[in-house]
Amino acid sequence: MKDFAYIAAVSIPDAIEVFGRHPDAMYLAGGTTVVDLLREGVFRPDSVVDISALPLREIRIDGDSTRIGAMVSNADVAWNPGIRKMFPVLSEAILAGASGQIRNMASTGGNLLQRTRCPYYRDLTAPCNRRSPGSGCAAFAGFNRSHAILGGSPQCIATHPSDFAVALTALDAQVHTSGPEGERDIPITDFYLKPGDTPDRETVLRPGELIAAVLLPHAASRGRSLYLKVRDRQSYEFALASAAIAADVDGGILRNVRVALGGVGTVPWRSRAAEAVLEGQLGTPLLFSAAADAELAAARPQRHNAFKVALAKRTLVTALQRLVETS
Repeated sequence: MKDFAYIAAVSIPDAIEVFGRHPDAMYLAGGTTVVDLLREGVFRPDSVVDISALPLREIRIDGDSTRIGAMVSNADVAWNPGIRKMFPVLSEAILAGASGQIRNMASTGGNLLQRTRCPYYRDLTAPCNRRSPGSGCAAFAGFNRSHAILGGSPQCIATHPSDFAVALTALDAQVHTSGPEGERDIPITDFYLKPGDTPDRETVLRPGELIAAVLLPHAASRGRSLYLKVRDRQSYEFALASAAIAADVDGGILRNVRVALGGVGTVPWRSRAAEAVLEGQLGTPLLFSAAADAELAAARPQRHNAFKVALAKRTLVTALQRLVETS
């Protein structure tokens, strides 16, 4: 591990100001990802700015939206009565990920910024364009069973790991940030960047900008929502495929449908093609299959993960069937 200066911020302006004086700095919240990557030498900052003491630990449900502070633990979000009632997909997604101990430490903002679990990203002996732009991507010729089939580029096919972010994508969440240029609200569908030619840029965050909160519109809480995750083992495992669904169901007719897929995309994958097939239609197995086929038509599997195409389709179809059955 490279030596670094440790600085504890006492307020958001203080954190931003400190970052401005240490341009090679990085923020530290719960540390469940960052500490691992510091130890492994993937992250090599000169300074670490600890933001864990910032007053960002409130869940506020009022007006037209719910605000979740960036330092609220994943466990507190998952077990919050208001979240469980209004946004069950969010609670289900969090409880499907990691372990109880990690959920107690992991923060809301940190979950959104967790790095890929691609083994080549964490292996300093392997080329990785995300870690070292221009070095190449070992995953294409290597073992790529866990990698993305949607949203990849010739530079990178690393899968986004977050369950939480997939659920937020289906809820039309916004990410509220603070930075040197002020505050802004970013739709989560605009927050993440596909790898393209710049795989090292994973989000639209600017230097020194930090996540202050996540905003959930209450319009997304109407109707029914759920999260379905398929993985190699039941406990503490990343998704091979997952689906977050939110929709109004009246007499079997689907309206205001929002679908996101996990485990298959380089970003939390908003499924616009599937939504277009489903919107305003009577939910039937044939319709669900057509929606899954439409969404996965763009899939580009690799040597070891072609199974994900069929798996993602079945996951989406099963999630939709459960949504209609429980409405």
